[in-house]
Amino acid sequence: MFSRNKSATPEDADAAAQAAEIERAGDVGKGRPTPKRAAAEAANKRPLVPSDRKAAAREARVKQRETRSRAYEGMQRGEERYLPARDKGAQRRYVRDYVDARWSVGEFLLPVAFAFILLNFAVMQIPTLFGIVFVSLYVVVIAAVIDSVILWFRLKRRLRAKFGEIERGTAWYAVMRAFQIRRSRMPRPNHKKHGVWPE
Repeated sequence: MFSRNKSATPEDADAAAQAAEIERAGDVGKGRPTPKRAAAEAANKRPLVPSDRKAAAREARVKQRETRSRAYEGMQRGEERYLPARDKGAQRRYVRDYVDARWSVGEFLLPVAFAFILLNFAVMQIPTLFGIVFVSLYVVVIAAVIDSVILWFRLKRRLRAKFGEIERGTAWYAVMRAFQIRRSRMPRPNHKKHGVWPE
């Protein structure tokens, strides 16, 4: 039942010959011999562990350092792909450019507060001067807060005119940037001087 049919006809022989001819034609079309399995496996083999681990680790550290350096420089320049999520998007870029274009009381708050602290130590023994310095510091803080409110109302009108809907957290983002010293702002301002307004 499972034995081969020994009474093969001439038609079967012709069919087998044609099949062999087709198979040979397909091999010729490839243009090269099929590599042996052992040779193919040897070509695909790569060492899992490098021969010099210290050199490989040193090279990996250098590459990581270069990658981090490129990312940091790109973030400083404001390149979109290197920015953190809170800084990404056309609306956030517009907010940064608007805040950087204006003079804000908040950007002077930190150095002024530091100067007031030094003055407090200097006039601590003089109650009248100490009170004046203390009140003056609060006046500067209140002025910075009022200036931030004015900043946001003016910026909000521009954002609605340009983008329509304002993204969540934009007000806080603008105010926090306005309270930073200009040189320490990240991403850095696109223009070195104030007065260059975004379109």
